[in-house]
Amino acid sequence: MTVAPRDEWRRPGPTAEQRRNDLWIGLGMTVLALVSLTLAHSTGAFLLGSPPSGAEQLFWTVAVTLPLIWRRRWPAATLLIVAVAFIAAQARSAPETQFSSWALFCALYTVGAWGQDRRLARRLRIGVIATMFAWLGIYYAITISHIPSTAFADAAGPVPPVLAAMVTGVLLNVLVFGFAYFFGETAWVAARREHELRTQAEDLRRSQTESRERAVLGERVRIARELHDVVAHHVSVMGVQASACRRVFDRDPGKARAALTAIEQSARTAVDELRRMLGVLRTTGTADATPPAGGDVDRIGELVERARAAGLTATLGVYGDPVALPESVSQAVYRVTQEAVTNTLKHAGADLLDVRVRYLAREVEVDVTDNGRAGTRVDAVGLGLIGMRERVTAHDGDLEAGPRAGGGGWRVRARFPLAAADPPVGAQREPRDERQPRDEHQSAVDTEVSA
Repeated sequence: MTVAPRDEWRRPGPTAEQRRNDLWIGLGMTVLALVSLTLAHSTGAFLLGSPPSGAEQLFWTVAVTLPLIWRRRWPAATLLIVAVAFIAAQARSAPETQFSSWALFCALYTVGAWGQDRRLARRLRIGVIATMFAWLGIYYAITISHIPSTAFADAAGPVPPVLAAMVTGVLLNVLVFGFAYFFGETAWVAARREHELRTQAEDLRRSQTESRERAVLGERVRIARELHDVVAHHVSVMGVQASACRRVFDRDPGKARAALTAIEQSARTAVDELRRMLGVLRTTGTADATPPAGGDVDRIGELVERARAAGLTATLGVYGDPVALPESVSQAVYRVTQEAVTNTLKHAGADLLDVRVRYLAREVEVDVTDNGRAGTRVDAVGLGLIGMRERVTAHDGDLEAGPRAGGGGWRVRARFPLAAADPPVGAQREPRDERQPRDEHQSAVDTEVSA
């Protein structure tokens, strides 16, 4: 969160439109004050005593109201000028008091609402209010002795008339100055909260933008991984078949024709898988893509057949009683197997491939081994291994990829945990029963690889 604390936040200065509004407000207040001054002369109501000359009356009237044109640009200076002019005008018995009082109220409010330095704004307002009450006390002390005896001839209340007039004046000033202080502070707090809301909204928009960018990046990685899995496998098979066709093209046209047929079939299968994958990517959120019949795990046999067609001695074993796998797990098992077979075709130089799928009590395991080179493969740190590890990690599984124990080949083994509620297709075998044929078969393959 980038919102500044209350004591550190500074309200931005007025905009050009707000400054223009202040200009019109100040000019309008000055004109109304001059009209009020004219009406006071017309009625002869000089409440503060004998007025000064007409020019001086005009001067004090303009001096109190006109500074409001700068009230939001320089609020502190405006308040000081208006306060000093207000006291001086009353001391000189200027007859205009109504709009002058409103000008003082507006200046006090503006310092509370727009003062940049909150400590200075608070002290300045309190100082001006205290000065005004001090001036009110001085005024009462000076004028109380000059009040004629007939001024309160009709007074009949329980409170002495002079005291009642003084209390009324004090209460009225408390109300005016209190509201000016309160509304100014409220306006500043509202502006600060509006700033916080805008900042939070901007942070939220930025966070949403980053989330969308991360989602797009994740989708790009996923598409790249899918393209790698689909294309690399079939291109590898076609490369092996093309190499075999080149070697036997002249001396054995039949084998060359079979290799070309296998290349054609691999190309068509690759195109079909690409079309299926792109169809899923184009599917909207309201439509469901139709998965291949039987689930991806049932297509592992096709990978083994392609490996055989590429010239490898490939075997497939399924151990344990198959269970119904979630679609995501089934696809992950297939893709891991496809990547392992692809690496064998591309980098291993192997002639023996063994693929095993094991259905255990609470997990499904795929194990791919070959008798190729046991050194570090080109793709061991590339996109293929990263893609396999991401798929396995996404399902909280375990992945082992590296040279076989004792050398002489490569092994990829991935385990995917299954939920306890996954319904078995048939009676599930205990792990102890599943391990025995697995070990015998593994020993047979190890013996064949060693030979």
